[in-house]
Amino acid sequence: MRVVALVPGSIGDQILFFPTLDGLKRHYPDAQIDVVVEPQSKAAYQVSKSVHEVLTFDYKDRNSLADWGNLVGTIRDREYDVAISAGESWFVGLFLWLTGIPTRIGFQGKGAGFLTHVVSVNSSQYVASMYHDLLKPLGINKPCPELAVNILKPDIEWAQQQQQRLGINDSGYILVYGGSGKLSQINGADDSYPVANWQQIIQDCQQKQPDLPVLVIKETEDEPFVSSLVRSCPGIKVIATDDIRKLTAIIGGASLMLTINGAPLQLAVAVQTYTIALLGSVDPGRLLPTSDKFVAIKSMTGKTADIAPVTVLEKIWGG
Repeated sequence: MRVVALVPGSIGDQILFFPTLDGLKRHYPDAQIDVVVEPQSKAAYQVSKSVHEVLTFDYKDRNSLADWGNLVGTIRDREYDVAISAGESWFVGLFLWLTGIPTRIGFQGKGAGFLTHVVSVNSSQYVASMYHDLLKPLGINKPCPELAVNILKPDIEWAQQQQQRLGINDSGYILVYGGSGKLSQINGADDSYPVANWQQIIQDCQQKQPDLPVLVIKETEDEPFVSSLVRSCPGIKVIATDDIRKLTAIIGGASLMLTINGAPLQLAVAVQTYTIALLGSVDPGRLLPTSDKFVAIKSMTGKTADIAPVTVLEKIWGG
């Protein structure tokens, strides 16, 4: 069986779709599963266990009919048996109908008339579970699997080498992600957290746990943010990598992760790192599974920036 999944959205959205792909692969182990994602989200599939090939298409761009026509041709040539759409776009529904794929599954929405199987959207539940409901028309009614990623041995070894280089011993480390790059892009939401607030949190951690290093993730766009932290919090460590596989290995080695909304949050869930997430307007139950390992702090105003550092510190120290 050949399956193609159309998954718009950020890197974090893709990771939340992984359990759907994994559940499909477990039920149909011989299936060949491809995905069509936005170019900036392709990197997510470097840590996927179930995808054969990743095709790219910018769903949000002002695509011409020729662009859509080229994609229709590409999909037709591959002769897929099943198509799964994670979005609710009218145009995507029409697109799938034009491909001639015999089984077309998607959510109830504007494009549902072009689908062969329509699934009701339960937007109040965990997003990964919501996506997993798309497998029901294929006879897959098992509970949604946990988020999982594939970390290769060379990436784990790289992470261990970086820890040695930075002077981090076996005591572990606190990992901080507060960046503004592609890893934090979530549907245009502003989930940034002020540098001054991070400084208060990190300084308190350094005072209370001087033997537990604080490691900050640096993206290409994060030079001003990271430089400010380094100046105000002497002794912090910085790790810079644009490789999502290596980043996943770094997250997996942390004792605690402090993060805003974004791909690192979902990677932390996948590798079961204890995590405190600073969230703005999004419902924590949509982003995080029920587990003592994942703690959400939701802003009372809907803006992540308005979460007080003392609130974060109370969660860290169990106050």
